[in-house]
Amino acid sequence: MPAQLRPDVTLTPTDDGAVLLDERSGRYYQLNRTALLVLRSLLDGRTAEETAADLSARHPVTADRARADVDRLHETLRTAGLVTGGQSTTGPGTGGPAGTGAGTAG
Repeated sequence: MPAQLRPDVTLTPTDDGAVLLDERSGRYYQLNRTALLVLRSLLDGRTAEETAADLSARHPVTADRARADVDRLHETLRTAGLVTGGQSTTGPGTGGPAGTGAGTAG
């Protein structure tokens, strides 16, 4: 099953990436452009491996590092309850990946 945003999560593009709003909690999550690229790829049904390959082709990063970053972002979004489904091979990370930040709306 591909990754999907939960029905009560809104994705809004910004000049620097996007903002995800969790309407249940009122919390928002900011994604930079690269994190948005990864999220969109996963939402389009691409695997973590395909997404990582795209990422390493676009940026000066090794395939292993790209895969670790993709897995970390996906797990962070899953743990926050923002996405469901998709493939992830890692457990909960020790912190958010570069490009994500959380705050509260209000």
